[in-house]
Amino acid sequence: MEDFPKDIYTEPEPEVDTLANLGPLTGMAGIWTGTRGLDVNPKPDGPEKQAFIERMELQPIDAQTNGPQLFYGLRYHTRIVKPDDVETFHDQVGYWLWEPATGTVIQTLSIPRGQAAMAFAVLRPTRETFRLQAFRGSETNGIVSNPFLEYAFRTESYTITVSIHVDGTWSYEQTLC
Repeated sequence: MEDFPKDIYTEPEPEVDTLANLGPLTGMAGIWTGTRGLDVNPKPDGPEKQAFIERMELQPIDAQTNGPQLFYGLRYHTRIVKPDDVETFHDQVGYWLWEPATGTVIQTLSIPRGQAAMAFAVLRPTRETFRLQAFRGSETNGIVSNPFLEYAFRTESYTITVSIHVDGTWSYEQTLC
């Protein structure tokens, strides 16, 4: 059982400068392009590997409260294409949230094939690498899919590991099982 306060209605007064309060997410804000992505996709004859180019935009949002809970965050949009192709290969939207009081990082994500997830981790605010996870069937950090995906391509778990680099860039690796 979580240790929540007795007063669940009183909201804290947030700082107005979201960028100054993003904790471990600070280095992720901005518009980024990655040219060395690799997707491993399940196929009947075995995994198919495909290179991709990714554009990710992460913009600060105003602080968000749930009673005493306070989040600072980034709204994001990711668009992925195959090299030399204009058609979208993958599209994803969501939020990266930082809760300073508990040291929690949350990623919410949604893709237009009928799937959504929420992954989180509790960590220190100065951490350069952090890993978030979501699991099918979890009520707090879960994965939900449309009936066809649940039948044919069920996602049991989602893990994303983010690394913030000293040169001001960042990278990630994600695994879906």
